Amino acid sequence: MKGERICIIGGGGRLWAIQFIKDLTLNPHITGTLVLYDIDKEAAQNNVEVAMRAFAANGATGRFEVEAIDDLDQALDGCTLVVISIEPGSTSCRKGDLLLPEEYGILQTVGDTTGPGGIMRARRSIPLFVEFGKAIAAHCPDAWVINYTNPMTLSTAALFEGFPAIKAMGCCHEVFHLQNFLADNVEKWYSVPRPDRRAIKIDLTGVNHFTFITRAHWQGEDLMVHLRKELQNPNYFADLTHVALKRREEEKWFDCDQRVAMNFLRDFDVLGAAGDRHLVEFVPWYLDSEESLHKWGIMRTPYSWRERQAEEKRAKTFTDEELVAERSDEEGVDILWALAGGDPLLTNINRPNEGQISYLPKGRIVESNGYISKDSIIPTVAADPPLSIQNLVRHVSDVQEMTLRAVLANDMDQLFAAFLEDPLMILGRDKARELFDRMLTATQLTY
Repeated sequence: MKGERICIIGGGGRLWAIQFIKDLTLNPHITGTLVLYDIDKEAAQNNVEVAMRAFAANGATGRFEVEAIDDLDQALDGCTLVVISIEPGSTSCRKGDLLLPEEYGILQTVGDTTGPGGIMRARRSIPLFVEFGKAIAAHCPDAWVINYTNPMTLSTAALFEGFPAIKAMGCCHEVFHLQNFLADNVEKWYSVPRPDRRAIKIDLTGVNHFTFITRAHWQGEDLMVHLRKELQNPNYFADLTHVALKRREEEKWFDCDQRVAMNFLRDFDVLGAAGDRHLVEFVPWYLDSEESLHKWGIMRTPYSWRERQAEEKRAKTFTDEELVAERSDEEGVDILWALAGGDPLLTNINRPNEGQISYLPKGRIVESNGYISKDSIIPTVAADPPLSIQNLVRHVSDVQEMTLRAVLANDMDQLFAAFLEDPLMILGRDKARELFDRMLTATQLTY
């Protein structure tokens, strides 16, 4: 096959960029040039050395030339694939995203997609992604673009604002965790070896991090039947505070038991498909207090830990053993291979609504399944969830659209309207405006 030219925007990152490179070493069919672009030029240059070591550690030396280019236009020239994985602003921006709302009693578990923190992060992200879209239009208009950056919905929407004909999708691994949860249960229910999560077939609907499964099957077996049987156990939703506190002690902020996902199944007859930490941020009834959250086994990720992690990532070095690749759950390279004409792939995608989600306006970025094959991504039509879920998702999508339009117009009064209508806003109007104005100052884009 023709050699690819891949640009990673955020190529100095020590997490997503390195994982993509390791996954790339495992596909012997893909060759070409890997370009690392990052506003932190030194970090991108350091990752050139890491990439070369990764290719050597996995017997893939010579398959890719790797270079760091600190001019975005030059980095994008002639690319066939662009991967975007950035932090919109320094970690210090997130202090305002997370800690200021907390002063007013608004709790957020993640604060990168919805809630006051998600809106402010979108304010930083949207202008960047509009410019990325314009640059891609100018320098590699036929390239496919995979976005990993949160807020996934609005960052991806901004790419299309910058370049309406862009061939882009958002890629999120939250649904993979739910498939793994189902795979674990298949092993238990059917007394078989645990299947790969890719063997779990689902029907997916919603917007990123607020997605739902209406059907789930394994080898033709209806898994929703088994899940509903699990709910008949009167102790299924037992208090998990002790689990949450242990996770806090061990700093396992991202672990969850899918109890919130299952609670949606009990109350609304659809299974939550994103991790519990994300699902709870779109509705007010799980985040009324820290104690309520802990009962579901969930911890909020503290800003202090994020700050420490950012420092540790910047200082991270890799041993040769750490660069040895094993098949990961991530699908970026699988998507690239499918688009290049390799094995086709059915997976969850974030793309403009062409009718795959019937209850949301066309053009909105939605999350559903999609079929990926040579130079093609075709969304599959999702089954409608119950009206109760449609109403919840529609409100979230409307607030996201208000946020997008306000940021594009640089209209802070319009953005405040979105801020007021966010599902987590519990304040009176004047207190909400006070918080909003403080956050505007504290969360401005800085590096």
